[in-house]
Amino acid sequence: MMRRIILGAAIAATLAIAACGGGSSSSAATAGASSPGTGTSAASKLTLAAQVGQKAFFDQTLSGGRNMACASCHSPQYAYGPPNSLSVQLGSDPTKAGVRATPSLRYKDATPPYSDNAANPDGVTLAAAGGGFMWDGRAPTLAAQAGLPLLNPLEMNAPDNAYVVAAVQSGAYADLFRQAFGADVFADVDIAFADLGAAIQAFESEDISFHPYTSKFDLYVHNKIGGTLTAAEIRGLRIFNGGDAGNCSACHYAGVNFDGNQGLMTDFTYQAIGAPRNDASIPGNPDAIPANADPAYFDMGLCGPYRSDHAPATPDTANAFCGKFKVPTLRNAATRSAFFHNGVFHSLNQVVHFYDTRDTHPEFWYPASGGSGSPQATPAWALQPTWTPGATVRKFNDLPLAQQGNVDEEVPLGSGNAPPGNVNATTLGDGVQPRAAGSAASMSEQDIADLVCFLGTLSDGYQPPAGAPTTGACVN
Repeated sequence: MMRRIILGAAIAATLAIAACGGGSSSSAATAGASSPGTGTSAASKLTLAAQVGQKAFFDQTLSGGRNMACASCHSPQYAYGPPNSLSVQLGSDPTKAGVRATPSLRYKDATPPYSDNAANPDGVTLAAAGGGFMWDGRAPTLAAQAGLPLLNPLEMNAPDNAYVVAAVQSGAYADLFRQAFGADVFADVDIAFADLGAAIQAFESEDISFHPYTSKFDLYVHNKIGGTLTAAEIRGLRIFNGGDAGNCSACHYAGVNFDGNQGLMTDFTYQAIGAPRNDASIPGNPDAIPANADPAYFDMGLCGPYRSDHAPATPDTANAFCGKFKVPTLRNAATRSAFFHNGVFHSLNQVVHFYDTRDTHPEFWYPASGGSGSPQATPAWALQPTWTPGATVRKFNDLPLAQQGNVDEEVPLGSGNAPPGNVNATTLGDGVQPRAAGSAASMSEQDIADLVCFLGTLSDGYQPPAGAPTTGACVN
């Protein structure tokens, strides 16, 4: 979905209160983290259902190997995201690895149900696919989402509902489960399994650690003490909102969402970004996704393999849903070490450079063949270490050719200056064409550094320093 939007009033208001000054971009990923007996949210403040969900969230016995809990991949110490830099996590069966990167579970409570024609919170963009849980939106609620990893053989690997329910029934919180859902709750396995999902949803909805709003950005946007952004962070904010450069806010909406929350940094939509395939085509790739070793395998998000309602008629039939994955929140993105649905990138600096140079220098990101002359070195942040002049680049190599027309070419990926109606096979219908290979990037290195500095202000657990710093990459 192509969206060169005019910034909304809420974003304009955010810029209006920008001011240079002191502060720090440092933050802690651990703020608000809770676990049984140690959480900041006392159990007495949670409903009985949420107390059950809290215990289940940290219960390793629910997994097939009795060695993995929800918290194993969604660590409270890492903003309920992965506790390591692996592209995808190993499962309860350690010989098997997942196929998608683990997202953070923070700020999910505001996610609307999935719809093919969901309203966009910016109030400008037309309705499109949006909402739902998981990278492909196939779970309608947090309760339904909680059950999917439990039964996935690549994740928690429980064989069936009965196994999970039996583990709860024989566990230390069985009586609490009965108190919350009824004395005969274990009489029907499927109902008990659904209640377990509802309990986990209650925990994620009620416990403040899942939506703490304790970042520097929150202090800033609400004009609170300690929320003064530095000069670098303000420049980064302007790039984030700028329609002719970063344009991040087009998808990572920074305004007030449907539920009144400010700055969730997502519009809940689905986009095809053309992320490089995470496989052996990246030289020295330490954690290629095992499933990608099969050249016939493609993870195409909304059109499969996990959901089938938008599957193309044949692999060679173009389908507008293919290759699209949910736009994640950028809150706490600076605490992560794996980015995009396939975890192919490992730093925000690398991610922003990809957005800026995907079309101008695809040889930095995608495998190539042919060419002549000596291989040339690429920048340190590129995936491909060298390129050969004249080589043919296999751009968008993680999508079948028939689906590559879905790839987003909005600024900074697209030029934004093609005449209306000038549509070709690689555009999405609003006249935006990719910037020509070899042309100038949209952002300077300073722009990129400033944008990364601003993204650092979105991390929870920010503690204003005693004095304003005078040196550092994110100060002046």
